[in-house]
Amino acid sequence: MARDLPTLVAPEHTALVIVECQRGVIGEQASLPALAEAARGGLIPALAGLARAARTAGVKVIHATAGHPPDKWGANTNARLFGFTAKSAVQLIEGSDAVQPVPELVGDGDLVLVRHHGLSPMTGTDLEPMMRNAGITTVVLAGVSLNIAIPNAAFDAVNAGYQVVIPRDGVVGTPESYGSDVLDHTLAFVATLVTTSDLRSAWTV
Repeated sequence: MARDLPTLVAPEHTALVIVECQRGVIGEQASLPALAEAARGGLIPALAGLARAARTAGVKVIHATAGHPPDKWGANTNARLFGFTAKSAVQLIEGSDAVQPVPELVGDGDLVLVRHHGLSPMTGTDLEPMMRNAGITTVVLAGVSLNIAIPNAAFDAVNAGYQVVIPRDGVVGTPESYGSDVLDHTLAFVATLVTTSDLRSAWTV
């Protein structure tokens, strides 16, 4: 466990941001089968327990989802990922079930913020200014994926002056070995790496 983790993630200045854990990404309507398969290894139960602990402690739980207007006007087309997802049978259209957070992770008082473009929930969305206005200084990042969105969000948060905490069992990537390498050789240099159990303990002190 990180040294003095309870102070670092004290509820009065901490938000739990769950990234793209939505039905059309890792849920029953998954558009990315390999990522959904990786998430079935225990991610959803781990995050459900973490979110419950956060709410009980008074930590704001934010679901950072991805979605587009029905005509996809303004959506990115400038990367292979966007071309791949554009051909999927499941489209992340705002208002559809595919954009909704996985039900097990949602609770009273949670905030859902939809990202309409880009790769990071921290850039070009309401997330950063809303956290700033609420006095948040520590962001606990969880969800998917260690391939793209989690590193992107971690760098953006650090560049914006936030402390970043990432639970190792609260994030996944594909293949699993790559996700572990990203945690050990990249994110460990910019974030405090812990476990969901560490965080639950810190929020019950």
